[in-house]
Amino acid sequence: MLTRYSVPVATLKRTLGPLGAAGIGLSAMLGAGVFWVWGPVVERAGPFFFLAVFLAGVIALLNALSMAQLAFLSPVAGGAYAYAKEHVSPGAGFLAGWFFVIGKTASAAAVALIAATYLSPQNASWLAPTFIAILSVINMSGIRSTALVATVIACIVIAALAGVIIGVPWPAETVGTPDGTRFFGVWQAAGLMFFAFAGYARMATLGAEVKNPTIVLPRVIVATLVAVIVLYSFLGAALLAALGFEGIVRSATPVIDSVPEAWSPVIAGVAVLASLGSLMTILTGLSRTSYAMAGAGDMPAVLARIWSRTSSPVVADISTALVAMVLSLTLTPLWLVALSSASVLSYYALAHLAALRLHSSQRRIPQWVSWCGLVGCVLLVVALPLPSVATGVIVALVGAGIWLIVRKPVQKMG
Repeated sequence: MLTRYSVPVATLKRTLGPLGAAGIGLSAMLGAGVFWVWGPVVERAGPFFFLAVFLAGVIALLNALSMAQLAFLSPVAGGAYAYAKEHVSPGAGFLAGWFFVIGKTASAAAVALIAATYLSPQNASWLAPTFIAILSVINMSGIRSTALVATVIACIVIAALAGVIIGVPWPAETVGTPDGTRFFGVWQAAGLMFFAFAGYARMATLGAEVKNPTIVLPRVIVATLVAVIVLYSFLGAALLAALGFEGIVRSATPVIDSVPEAWSPVIAGVAVLASLGSLMTILTGLSRTSYAMAGAGDMPAVLARIWSRTSSPVVADISTALVAMVLSLTLTPLWLVALSSASVLSYYALAHLAALRLHSSQRRIPQWVSWCGLVGCVLLVVALPLPSVATGVIVALVGAGIWLIVRKPVQKMG
């Protein structure tokens, strides 16, 4: 429900079924992260890297449960932005939307750069913005096109990873263990591993376009996340069997190095395809959150305009894509990932806070789930490298400043 400061906007059509929503979620989670995160995770967690995967998966599952709970009650576009605004406060909602837009715009730029580097390192500087532009055009053609492409990509990536898992010579001897493993190292590894899981919330941002969302969204969000946790666990075991601890840490491309050389180009191609699939779903979630914020008066009203031919928020699609293209041309992947991690974890923390504010009659999951998820998100932020934490604080302060400047004159008009 829009506030009194909202502007009239067109209504998105509910054209997306459960398979389409699941395809977007799987494509979002099976992106660039699964192909690069293993080395840093094993380096920090050592023989306990399975624990890091488990911790990241549990926190992601807690986040998914809170998001599913909120999606059941408020199946609208915008995800935690809409939820925090309705159940916490307008300011909290704005911050959630702000964190999502900033974090995922940075993530889109980073994923585009990773895909471009895999494909052609010497041409990455112009390939990255080109990828963003092409996938934005696909998004503007309508949510069904996005879901279809995302589902096809997810199936290809799953098949390739299953081939890696099955093709490993089981059992294999694992040699070498990184030194200096500590509890903090395991927790920091979990924070890095969480980047590979992040993506399920993108399904919640499509609530206004899913058929029967109060039934479909909670089931699809939880089911796809559990499937990805299982897949990551088997993949981690396969990489350990093929490369050993030291081999994983030394390798910049452990999934590629775990297969015979003849198959390396195929896996490299799948890695690029997975990155592009993840990029497309990131751009989709970005435009829908921007659309929801514009409809409520928290962003320029022009972002809420819908292209009647495809029922797509075309202005929001173009705007977010342009910002991501500029970031891909001006910042390095390291800074982009740091900015994304701090922002997205803060976004999930506000989603848990929204779930905690629900009345007992509205609650479908125990309250402790949201409490554990909130604490887990905060701890993962603290475990991130200091530049990531500092960047997150700056993003929050800038967002709060924009809220105070923009909303004060609007309220006086009411």
